[in-house]
Amino acid sequence: MTDATLPADTAADPAPESPDYDAMTRDIADVPAVEVITTVAVHLLSAAAVNLGLDKPDSEHKDLDEARKLITALAGLVTASATEISSFHAAPLRDGLKSLQLAFREASIVPDEPGQGPGEKFTGPVFG
Repeated sequence: MTDATLPADTAADPAPESPDYDAMTRDIADVPAVEVITTVAVHLLSAAAVNLGLDKPDSEHKDLDEARKLITALAGLVTASATEISSFHAAPLRDGLKSLQLAFREASIVPDEPGQGPGEKFTGPVFG
């Protein structure tokens, strides 16, 4: 089809109207703090799990140094925000954190002393 064979209103329009991204996004001021905190915590949990090789069976990706940093950051966030986000939100994050700390201990060739593992300066020693 050429422009001559297109309907008159279609031939004159340069391109379909692009979406209004401003209308599609939420203003950060409208997002409750608990949602921001839990979203960041879930990202830290996920990234740490991948670095521990927990993302899939027989995962070849393991980077315990990166996992340590992510778990420590998660422990600091969860500990500092627990009173602000309520037990309803904090309890599952604490459970996930403890699972990561235990998985780190199992994955580590040279185990940390109790209280010296990732995030344990915030949570205290973690035992299975």
